[in-house]
Amino acid sequence: MESKKIILSGIQATGNLTLGNYLGALNNWTQMQDKYDCYYMIADLHTLTVRRNPEELRKNTLSLIALYIAAGLDPKKNTIFIQSHVPAHSQLSWILNCYTYMGELSRMTQYKDKATKHPDNLNSGLFNYPVLMASDILLYNADLVPVGEDQRQHLEITRDIAERFNSIYGETFKIPKAYVGKDGARIMGLQDPTSKMSKSAENELDKVLLTDTPELIIKKFKKAITDSENKVKYDKENKPGISNLMVIYGVIKNKSMDEIEKEFDGVGYGDFKKTVGEAVVERLIPMQERYNELINEPEKLKAIYQQGDKRAIVKTADLLKEVYRKVGLVVD
Repeated sequence: MESKKIILSGIQATGNLTLGNYLGALNNWTQMQDKYDCYYMIADLHTLTVRRNPEELRKNTLSLIALYIAAGLDPKKNTIFIQSHVPAHSQLSWILNCYTYMGELSRMTQYKDKATKHPDNLNSGLFNYPVLMASDILLYNADLVPVGEDQRQHLEITRDIAERFNSIYGETFKIPKAYVGKDGARIMGLQDPTSKMSKSAENELDKVLLTDTPELIIKKFKKAITDSENKVKYDKENKPGISNLMVIYGVIKNKSMDEIEKEFDGVGYGDFKKTVGEAVVERLIPMQERYNELINEPEKLKAIYQQGDKRAIVKTADLLKEVYRKVGLVVD
């Protein structure tokens, strides 16, 4: 019997998830759990490149585990774990740092962006961030990595590092490929539809949080930026706002852009925005109810991540030992 392909992904524990995180990542993850061997981490080590309130980080980590499960990830089918609880991530990262060039890291778009946003905290962790991400992926012999278009550069440097190591020491790391969901891979902001919806957006109306009340969700969609044509038509370049709303509605209702254009032919933007908001509310209410149950059961959440931690530790042990041996470290 052919073994399942391995998928690895994760989200930083930096606050509440947005509708973009759900439609662009979690929604796709839930559709993978029967077909693939999935490892989903809480990327808490990655959050440390920016100064965090310790108590908030711990709270956000548990909240994210609850959201993973509430969104439909079955801990019996998926390995859900906390990155910092698996020492191999940090151990492999140091070794791969020695096989990654400064020039490669300095060209990373995310480093340039964050350096601009946080000029007072240009730490080496921010610079070396892609190496830790490469370690995350390569440790699990991941075949596929779910990425949006904005994360492709990180996967490319991961492939480069793996190929460089393999060329020196022989076949060690599997070379991962991108898995991009066919729909909703990039949900944009409601106030700035030219930029990806972000949980760090300063304008609260720009993002829909998964824990927003139904009333607030409807309000945010009613205030979403569109254009003056008042015609529901998909045109990403000239009508980014309405196109973004169509993508959201299409993913939730499993409809194509052509089907949505026909459904809302002659319907004004006000009614369309309200309908999209109501569709989002309908999808999120069951998730919110499940999340509220889980977040009030800390021992249950602890049992889930401890089980996942153990699986991840076992999964990564042999590969880390092989890397140690190949570079010349003494292995017991």
